[in-house]
Amino acid sequence: MTLAEYNRYCRSLPHTTTVVQWGGAHVWKVGGKVFAIARENDDDRALHVTFKCSDMSYELLQEMPGCRPAPYLASRGMKWIQRISAEALDDQGLKDYLSASHRLVAEGLPKRVQQEIGLGGGTGQGRAPQKAKAHAKATPKSGPEAKSKSKPAVKAEATPRASRTRAITRNGAAR
Repeated sequence: MTLAEYNRYCRSLPHTTTVVQWGGAHVWKVGGKVFAIARENDDDRALHVTFKCSDMSYELLQEMPGCRPAPYLASRGMKWIQRISAEALDDQGLKDYLSASHRLVAEGLPKRVQQEIGLGGGTGQGRAPQKAKAHAKATPKSGPEAKSKSKPAVKAEATPRASRTRAITRNGAAR
């Protein structure tokens, strides 16, 4: 894969932006969060592509020839892999992992950001949080069960998190 092909593919993913930073790295983001980084290696001009992956993919890929835990990111406990050659992971496989990285990062965005950039924020696109699904099933909307004591307890749990999210957003810190 060339740098131009990498950029073309990442551009095709929904709601992405790009910036060249860190000494010439082509960094692709969704909702302001990085999902892929690529740069040509100064020694052999090979394209090194770094991407986020699931725990299981990380365990598999780090053992494959041509892949390694991403320098800096993986050493800090993050599940990022860097493909340094197509020895075991071909270009189509890399594209699949780039798409998965995009999805993982997009799903991790706050729901408000997902809605602002058009990803739906859990309304039909991506996956809905498990707590919300469990709460919707466990809390009846009408009848005698709706007045049970468990409903206020759920609201009390949700309120501090919502307040914390607003405070973080007001202070300008990215979440």
